[in-house]
Amino acid sequence: MGVNAVHWFRKGLRLHDNPALRECIQGADTVRCVYILDPWFAGSSNVGINRWRFLLQCLEDLDANLRKLNSRLFVIRGQPADVFPRLFKEWNITKLSIEYDSEPFGKERDAAIKKLASEAGVEVIVRISHTLYDLDKIIELNGGQPPLTYKRFQTLISRMEPLEMPVETITAEVMEKCTTPVSDDHDEKYGVPSLEELGFDTDGLPSAVWPGGETEALTRLERHLERKAWVANFERPRMNANSLLASPTGLSPYLRFGCLSCRLFYFKLTDLYKKVKKNSSPPLSLYGQLLWREFFYTAATSNPRFDKMEGNPICVQIPWDKNPEALAKWAEGRTGFPWIDAIMTQLRQEGWIHHLARHAVACFLTRGDLWISWEEGMKVFEELLLDADWSVNAGSWMWLSCSSFFQQFFHCYCPVGFGRRTDPNGDYIRRYLPVLRGFPAKYIYDPWNAPEGVQKAAKCMIGINYPKPMVNHAEASRLNIERMKQIYQQLSRYRGLGLLATVPSNPNGNGNGGLMGYSPGENVSGCSRAGAQMGSSDGHTVSVQPCALGESHGGSNGIQQQGYFQASSILHFPHGDDQQSHLLQQGRTSLSSALIKMHSWKRRYHRKKTFRGKFTHSVLELKWKFLLLILSVLSCLLWFDIWFWLHLPILLQLLTLGWFLDYGS
Repeated sequence: MGVNAVHWFRKGLRLHDNPALRECIQGADTVRCVYILDPWFAGSSNVGINRWRFLLQCLEDLDANLRKLNSRLFVIRGQPADVFPRLFKEWNITKLSIEYDSEPFGKERDAAIKKLASEAGVEVIVRISHTLYDLDKIIELNGGQPPLTYKRFQTLISRMEPLEMPVETITAEVMEKCTTPVSDDHDEKYGVPSLEELGFDTDGLPSAVWPGGETEALTRLERHLERKAWVANFERPRMNANSLLASPTGLSPYLRFGCLSCRLFYFKLTDLYKKVKKNSSPPLSLYGQLLWREFFYTAATSNPRFDKMEGNPICVQIPWDKNPEALAKWAEGRTGFPWIDAIMTQLRQEGWIHHLARHAVACFLTRGDLWISWEEGMKVFEELLLDADWSVNAGSWMWLSCSSFFQQFFHCYCPVGFGRRTDPNGDYIRRYLPVLRGFPAKYIYDPWNAPEGVQKAAKCMIGINYPKPMVNHAEASRLNIERMKQIYQQLSRYRGLGLLATVPSNPNGNGNGGLMGYSPGENVSGCSRAGAQMGSSDGHTVSVQPCALGESHGGSNGIQQQGYFQASSILHFPHGDDQQSHLLQQGRTSLSSALIKMHSWKRRYHRKKTFRGKFTHSVLELKWKFLLLILSVLSCLLWFDIWFWLHLPILLQLLTLGWFLDYGS
C-alpha cells in the first residue's frame, strides 16, 4: 500500500516557505493539493467582490505554479467536516498536512478534522508558518495569559529562541518522486471558479488594483526591498497625497492570504539591513508591521470573543448608540465630509486604504463623531478590505475606538484639518469624489462653507449634488470625549491610585478584566472651518504601529467627579487569584488616579504662588527644603540599622508634621 498524501491549503497560498507541504511530499507516492471553499468564507454575505476576486486570483496563480511541477490544485466546495471523510475513502488517503491556524474558530475546525483523520487512520502533520512565533509559547512565557501591551509583547519575544529560517521553495526536484493523479475532467470538477459562477455581477467592474497570487507577492517584495534608504533608517516616508494611493510595493493583502511568507519577509529585511549597516543587528522597530500583526494574533488566539464587545474580557463595555442610517452613510461615503467620503469610496472601489486613513474613518464612526460600535465598522472592513484579518481587524478596531489596548481617548481626528494637512491641494478628494472636482482647494475639504457663487461655479450645490455634513464635528466630538471621560472615570475609581490594590468580583465575569489606562492627547488646531475644538492628529506622528501603545504618557485634564454609568455595565471583573494577579500586572501600567491628584496638587501650588506672592512662595520652598533635609537624614540612618529603628518614630512624626504644614498652607 502506497502513501497517498493531501495538503489542505487555507491561508498560506504559496509554494515558498511551506513546511507543512514540504513534509507532506517527503516519502509520499501521490500528493494532492486541495482548497475547500469553506462556507465560513464562501457563504458569507460579508465578503465583497474585491476580496473574492483577490482570493480567486491567488488560487489561479497557485494552480499555475503547481502545473509547472506536474501537479494541480483541487478546489472543492463544501464543509471540511463533510468533504474529508469522502476524500479519505475515495483517494485512500494516509497523510494530511495543514498550516497551523492560530485563530479560535480555526483551531476548533482543525480539531474536528484531526478527530475524523484519526478515526480513518490518517496521519496529520501541522506546522507553523503563518506567524513568526509559536503564539502558545509566548502566552506560556507570560504566565498563561496573552500580553495586552506591545511593550510587554516585545519583552517576551526578546526572550525567545531565534526564529527558524524559511524552508526552501517546492521545486520539480522535490516533487519528482511523487505524482498527482489528474483526470481529464479536472477543470470541470476541481477547477477554480469564476466570479460569475459564484453569482457576482462583473459588468463595469474595474481592473484589480491589487492582483492576487504568490507570483505578484514575490515581485512586490523585491520592489519593496529596493528602497534601501528606508531599510537603513527603518523610517516611514512622510505622508503626502501619493501615500494615500495604492503602492506597487504594498504587501499587506499578500501577507493576509499567505501568498507571501512573513518569515521570508522578516529575513529579507534582516539581510538587507545587515548589508547596508555592515552587519549590525537590526532593531525591533524595523519589523514593526510584522510584530504588530503577531501582537494581535497572540491577543486573539485564546479568545473566541475577540471580535465582540459583549463577553470579551479585554474589551471595555461601552454603551454605543445604534443608528443604522448613520452607519449606512458612513459605509457608503455619504457623510458630507469629503475627506471621510473619499476614503470610504476608495475602500469600496479598490479594497485598500492607507493605515492613517483607516484611523480617520474609524475614529469618525466610533468615539469621534457618530458614537457607533466598533463592531459595526469591523464588519464593513471585513467585507471590503483585502487585508482584513480576523485578529488584526478586531484588535485594531478595539484600539482605535479606545475599547482596549491603552488608547488615548483625548486624541481625536478632525475630518477636515487632517486631510487638509496631508493633501492641501485636494487631489485625493477630486480623484474619488469627482462631484467636488470643481471646488478650489480653499473649500474642497469643507464645501459647505463655500459661497453660493463658488458652489455654482463648481456645478455642485451642497445639499443637492453633495450632502451636507451629517453631524457638527465640534459638538459631537466634544460630547463623545465627555462620554469617554466618564467611562474611564468609573474605571479609575476601582484602581485607587492606579495600583489596583483590590478588585471587586463579578460572579458573571471572567477573563482578565480588560482594565486599561488613558492619557490625554494634545489639542491641535486644524478644524477651523469645521469648528472642531478638540483637535486632530498630525498625520506624521500617528501610525498603525504607535510606539506608545500600552504606555502611560501622564497628565489629566480635570476628569469629572460624576458619571452616568454603573461600573458593572462597563467592565467585566475577574475572580480568582491568578486572574487578579494578571490584572494587577496590566493595571499597574496606568497611574491615572495618581496623576489626577498630582495635577490638583500642582494647580494648588501654582495658585498659592500666584495669589500669595513671593513671601508665600519662599515659605513653601523652605518647607520643601525642610522635608528634603529630613529625607537626607533618614537615608544616612539607613546605614545604621539599630539607629534607624530607634529614631524611626521621631522621623515619621517630623515627616508628618512637615507634610501637613505644607498641605494646610
